[in-house]
Amino acid sequence: MTQNKYPFDGSIVLITGASTGIGRAVATAFLKNGANVVLAARSEDKMKEIVEGYSDDRYLIVPTDVRKRTEVDALVQQTVDRFGKLDVVISNAGVSVAGPIEELTDEDWENMRTTNVDSQVYLARAVVPHLEKSKGSIIATSSVSGLAGDWPHPAYNATKGAISLFVQSLALQLGEKGIRVNAIAPAFTVTEMTKPMMEEGGQELVEKFKSRVPLQRIADAEDVAPAYLFLASPDAQYITGVILPVDGGTIASNGQGNSPREFGN
Repeated sequence: MTQNKYPFDGSIVLITGASTGIGRAVATAFLKNGANVVLAARSEDKMKEIVEGYSDDRYLIVPTDVRKRTEVDALVQQTVDRFGKLDVVISNAGVSVAGPIEELTDEDWENMRTTNVDSQVYLARAVVPHLEKSKGSIIATSSVSGLAGDWPHPAYNATKGAISLFVQSLALQLGEKGIRVNAIAPAFTVTEMTKPMMEEGGQELVEKFKSRVPLQRIADAEDVAPAYLFLASPDAQYITGVILPVDGGTIASNGQGNSPREFGN
């Protein structure tokens, strides 16, 4: 997953959306690098799988619905009660619903907005006092879909764009408190959330995605996780307000034209 060893021994890292996908890979990466990890998601059983083999003083599992402010506040309080401090917050929970805007249901929009955006606000508000004490950092999961539009995802793009600007604005506010705020912007990544789309679209869809990636492959969650380690580490001590693409070169294209692979060259 990573070729480097980062100095997280004794650090307290809180990760939302920790049960699957990128969140699961990030939680595993921090555990392997010595951190004490608080895992938050709705699936307790999946989080228990991640911590198998680790001493129970290295982790805390908190089943949490991040769409609810009271549960987010309780999550942060349980973290501080258990470990006494908080150093790194990975705000990763997210969902996606594709389709034309005229087909978007109120329920789907409510779920995306509350999961992708409201949860970020609730979590940031709750953790700032603790991160000010530790001079810690927040790392959100945005997306290349928060940097430019996708044809079938107007509502999802809106939520991810909100995350990107929220992170930049927070970085401006919190810098004087010694808190760094950044985001990771993955491109299409193989996760539990995207696998059904890949299965439905078949190899033809996979090839279309690959054709837009200069590195010629779709990312796994383990490709993305090391970027969180770096941004949380002392090596990134002068980096804040950054939306870091981890996308295989996807956004290097301006979107015009076709790649040679689409013509079979």
